[in-house]
Amino acid sequence: MQPVAKPIANIAIRSKMSHRMTLITRTFVVAALIMLLGGCVMVPGSNIDPDAYETQGSNWFEANEGVWFPSFRGGLRNLGPADTAEDVQAVEDQVDVVQITSGLVVEQQRQLIDNNTVPAAMPASLMQEIADYEYYVDRGDILQITVYDHPELTNPSGSNNNNVENSGITVENDGTIYYPYIGKVPVAGRTVNQIRQAIAQPLAEFIATPQVSVRVVRYNAKRAYLTGQVNQPGPQSITNVPLTVLDAIANAGGLAENANWHEVLLSRNGEDIRLSVYEMLNNGRLGQNMLLQHGDVLHVPVVGQRQVFVLGELNRVNTLPMGNITMSLTEALTRSGGLNQVTSNAEGIFVIRPNAAEDEKLATVYQLNVKNAIAFAVGAQFMLQPADIVYVTTAPVTRWNRVISQIIPSLNALITADRVGTL
Repeated sequence: MQPVAKPIANIAIRSKMSHRMTLITRTFVVAALIMLLGGCVMVPGSNIDPDAYETQGSNWFEANEGVWFPSFRGGLRNLGPADTAEDVQAVEDQVDVVQITSGLVVEQQRQLIDNNTVPAAMPASLMQEIADYEYYVDRGDILQITVYDHPELTNPSGSNNNNVENSGITVENDGTIYYPYIGKVPVAGRTVNQIRQAIAQPLAEFIATPQVSVRVVRYNAKRAYLTGQVNQPGPQSITNVPLTVLDAIANAGGLAENANWHEVLLSRNGEDIRLSVYEMLNNGRLGQNMLLQHGDVLHVPVVGQRQVFVLGELNRVNTLPMGNITMSLTEALTRSGGLNQVTSNAEGIFVIRPNAAEDEKLATVYQLNVKNAIAFAVGAQFMLQPADIVYVTTAPVTRWNRVISQIIPSLNALITADRVGTL
């Protein structure tokens, strides 16, 4: 038999999981420092003012006195008297702070469309690959060879015919089988039709017009492996029936309750391919429903690596799994019981998202101001990412840059340690 790939010993999977945990750890450090540095209590004072939103558009924040937000070209506006030039410079040099507006949401949705290059329907090439699929016999497979009207050749070993595996012929390690009158017949790497011809032609010297049938009664040679959060993990035989990603998951009893639907990992010949079962089943993107091959490892990670953390002045601090869903900022706030009407700051809803290690800025902090409650509609279109921290502050927004300035040294130290550790 061919050597079998080791599904568990996949260094790439462990490396990616380690990187994900590093991002989560880094994000928690940011959030913890924010909570420790939080200041005064403010009453939300949220209201609905559709005229203000319609007339001021995506820049309606600018018209509200006392609201702090960054401007990349114009610097930080409406800063409090206690803020210093050093505070401003620290924020702009180390952290991007972006207000959540309708324009930002439109750009976010456009990027999602641009990044999703996998076609919505199954591509013609994949359909053709499945239509043309044939199984090639290999070492360890068991064949049943039938010569009609010649039972002595159908079961040359004389075994019990009720057990087709016992009466079958096993492909040897050299890729051949031994057959009466013919001797050794090379069969490895051939289809059953090719094997039938390889037996019928020389057999015609001994039998007039032999009618030969060949089929595989046990597939032992080729396997794909399912690991992680499926109900029945383990090897699955590659047979004469094409085995796709969704087929393999269905054969394994489906995804487990804690499965991460978005980041399924297919490891093939040293290469990792990231797939989304969520996109396949919910958005019909069957271009990802790849045909599995011998030695493939399909790993479904646990949902614990794909969560959103909701902290601060809410009615319920929460950890929200994103295993089989996508989630907006407004949905995350709603599932956490909404803002605390006594202690929360309607102007200070933040989404903390660490940047990649190679980026110049350490993190991006998105700000949503729901002083005008219509902004919740904008938040409903702002999509969260795994490991995001949603934080509702009690501190005046005009002092938010001071909070970030004090966070930067700790965040910088953490990222430096992370980069050293990955060298």
